[in-house]
Amino acid sequence: MPAPLDGIRVLDLTKLAPGPFCTMILADLGAEVIRIEEPGPPTGRRAQQAGAASTRAQTNTFGSSPHNALARNKKSIGINLKSGAGKEVYSRLAQRADVIVEEYRPGVAKRLGIDYEKLASRNPRLIYCAITGFGQTGPYRDLVGHDINYIATAGVLSMFGRPGQPPTIPHNLVADYAGGGMHGAIGVLAALVARNQTGRGQYVDISMMDGSLALLAQAFSTFFANGKIPRRGETINDGGIPNYNVYLCKDDKYITIAAIEPWFFANLCRALGREDFIPHEYDSSKRAEIARVFTETFKTRTRDEWFEILSKSDICAGRMLTLDEVPADPQVLARNMIVEVEGEGGRMFKQVGISPKFSDTPGSIRSLAPKLGQHTDEILGELGYSKDELDRWRESGAIK
Repeated sequence: MPAPLDGIRVLDLTKLAPGPFCTMILADLGAEVIRIEEPGPPTGRRAQQAGAASTRAQTNTFGSSPHNALARNKKSIGINLKSGAGKEVYSRLAQRADVIVEEYRPGVAKRLGIDYEKLASRNPRLIYCAITGFGQTGPYRDLVGHDINYIATAGVLSMFGRPGQPPTIPHNLVADYAGGGMHGAIGVLAALVARNQTGRGQYVDISMMDGSLALLAQAFSTFFANGKIPRRGETINDGGIPNYNVYLCKDDKYITIAAIEPWFFANLCRALGREDFIPHEYDSSKRAEIARVFTETFKTRTRDEWFEILSKSDICAGRMLTLDEVPADPQVLARNMIVEVEGEGGRMFKQVGISPKFSDTPGSIRSLAPKLGQHTDEILGELGYSKDELDRWRESGAIK
């Protein structure tokens, strides 16, 4: 069956989490994604700053491992974009591409001579998505950073954690994957729709800080309305009330409770044998007592026992699963969110499945992560280059 993005060619210049996640989404939905990878050890200013560690990082890369879901469904060509031959090959590729995704620091693409303005002059239908920390404009545009820096600036980090404790760092899920990668995919998809209407591509400027801040749209709406700064661990949605919280059970595992609506709270109180608490959901003077009783009660049974009871009583409850437990969860299995993909020699590799479910044009996992340069000859041959040219460029280090 055709996939939603069949016929769309994407050039992927990214390395770290946001860009590869963005292009993984596009690849899973059927786009032909070609990873443009630098052959040999890293070069340039960053390599000089890192010294020997840069070479070790290249050697230990996870990028071509068949376990790496972010590189699945993609092809790989090795091109040195600092060489004349590499730039010429890339220019020809860009003329036939629908989308380019990169995560260079602002100004780097222009210095390399592969920026949007130059490429779009030859391919006006090109959609060029640049994912950076702070975006292409503003006083922070040239600052280096990572997820924690972007979510701190956006206000997100200030909201994670318990009262009186330092903020909790939510891995790199918010800025890298949601703020950057997912917003990048949304931007590309919207630009493709716009191209159908206008016939023209465009530049898509994705800032991980912007994307993280956008996730706080509702939180800021409330703040702008009442002027109150939310305090960590003291709001309805982050553990400030006993009926939206996590509880340790008899087996040292956690159950999650989200009985915010009055009818769910009433059902929870009945299930725990404390119907006397039902009238006091909004009584702040009773919250400490309710929290204490809930804490003690949940310790009397195991997590799974509580879930069995509560899930049958119209109560918002869920088991906190660790990564080793998730693949066996019946809902995860039913939704095909953990799948096995066949690799070389018939070996099977587990990966996270595809989130959007389409009735007519489903996405698919067609291949595992490619080795660096695995498709160089195939793709460059399609562009019309001869074997002699490829051999000469390979010998010079321009391609791999």
